[in-house]
Amino acid sequence: MDSAPSTGRASGLATFFTVTFATTWGFWSIAILLGEPPTTFPTVVPFLLGGFGPVFGAIAVRLRRRKLGEPIPHHTVRVRLNTRLLWALPLLALAAGTVAGGALLAQALGGPAVDLDSGQQLMASAGGAAPFFISMLVAGPLAEEPGWRGTAYPRLLATTGGVQASLILGAAWATWHLPLFFVTGTVQSSFGLLSWSGLLFSLSVFPMALLTGLAYELGGVPAAVTVHFGVNATAAVLTAYSPTTQAVVLAVQLMVAVPLALRRTRLAVTHHAALA
Repeated sequence: MDSAPSTGRASGLATFFTVTFATTWGFWSIAILLGEPPTTFPTVVPFLLGGFGPVFGAIAVRLRRRKLGEPIPHHTVRVRLNTRLLWALPLLALAAGTVAGGALLAQALGGPAVDLDSGQQLMASAGGAAPFFISMLVAGPLAEEPGWRGTAYPRLLATTGGVQASLILGAAWATWHLPLFFVTGTVQSSFGLLSWSGLLFSLSVFPMALLTGLAYELGGVPAAVTVHFGVNATAAVLTAYSPTTQAVVLAVQLMVAVPLALRRTRLAVTHHAALA
């Protein structure tokens, strides 16, 4: 099916956001009511299902598009194995580097020391490095990026630029995470919603949205998954959760993400002007 711009009601954005928030907040509300950590049964079931809300939203949009016979959005990125996936390794290094660099800089500025022991204990509790990294890949990147970047982002690009689209998704993403502050045993609940750590966590999704949006434009959903995984896994391994470390990591990610996003925008404008 040919690709074409999708705007207004036909874009499917309303469907995506409605299904995403309804499924996620519905399942996570059950997890909150159960009052047990998400690693215990039966809380683990609604907790995991809630994390896949963006995938449910993406499926709903695709079913709707097929039913209405709509074209694929013009800005959707097709993954070419011989070119697009080559971005995965450098983007993984970039994403992990922003967190590791920020954590080390925070330590140099007098913040908490980088804590590898806690990260090793976390991996051991998950059954080893392989199960830990697989769980980090599934619970977050694979559960979210087909929706946020693979579905919502190209549709937003039909009416706005990449930076604006990323900021809109950042606001939606931060709001989407709010129930996690009330699920017993999550990192967010340990922060507390009305705390510096809670605020910094919510703000951190904005540079993440810029980086994952840029990654999507370069290499599609796999590249966005790579960036999301790199940030989440590195933060968990280094236990980069103190307010000082969070603030420095946030600053580092902004210093990396904003220039890259603006440069990408300028290149896109130049390209479109040349074609005009």
